Amino acid sequence: MFTSKTLLCGKLPQVRVGIGRGTSDGNVERSVLAMEGHDITIYNDPHELVDDLAAGNIDAAVRGDMSSAMLLPILKSRLGVKGLERVVFLEPPGGKLFILAPVGIDEGWSEEQRLDIAMRSADLARKVGMGDRIAILSGGRCEDVGRCKVVDRSIDSARALAKELNGRGYDAYHAQILVENAVKEADIILAQDGIIGNMLFRSLHFIGGLRSLGAPAINVDKVFIDTSRAKTDYRDSIALAMRLSEDSHVTRD
Repeated sequence: MFTSKTLLCGKLPQVRVGIGRGTSDGNVERSVLAMEGHDITIYNDPHELVDDLAAGNIDAAVRGDMSSAMLLPILKSRLGVKGLERVVFLEPPGGKLFILAPVGIDEGWSEEQRLDIAMRSADLARKVGMGDRIAILSGGRCEDVGRCKVVDRSIDSARALAKELNGRGYDAYHAQILVENAVKEADIILAQDGIIGNMLFRSLHFIGGLRSLGAPAINVDKVFIDTSRAKTDYRDSIALAMRLSEDSHVTRD
């Protein structure tokens, strides 16, 4: 079972990571000190963090507790994207890590977008060392077909997407509305759209207490992990950034 402990206790690549500090709480500093022996730089200036990421001076960036209102517009402008598409790594108490997507409210509104998100999520899962089984949620059980046209369309869409992914060599299945089973059976959970994905994330993390390791951006060619200022320990987010940047590390003299 792949967990955050597996991630932290496994051998991490020798890459360079930058993390943002936006408060005086000391959580970023303590997290970096706890990962002694790794090349991690704390940034107070969001422009410097983004510039070093864009220039390749660091292999990955973690938001840390830096203000998103300050950092994200700079990041989007520097990397040339209108918005960041993110997926989130979650871990239930005593359970295994899984990826939830899409989590942006304006994402995943077509089968083509969800197909792309599913494939990119599978790539991330494999890079980290997780499995890559994809559970595709819909608005009901298969036996509910005929009760509501919206539910029927969501079931048809999920079935079609699972078939398309299977045809491309991915291990995907229609998980129906049974998210409680999907978190145990799959490594990636694909919601019907970004609104439902965002609501699932908020319910699971803020109410249910699932651990959030962070949300990697999947539509940029740099490794960036968005995190919450509510976190008190960023070691898992830093380890996630290291694993995801393993194949694109900075060349040193």
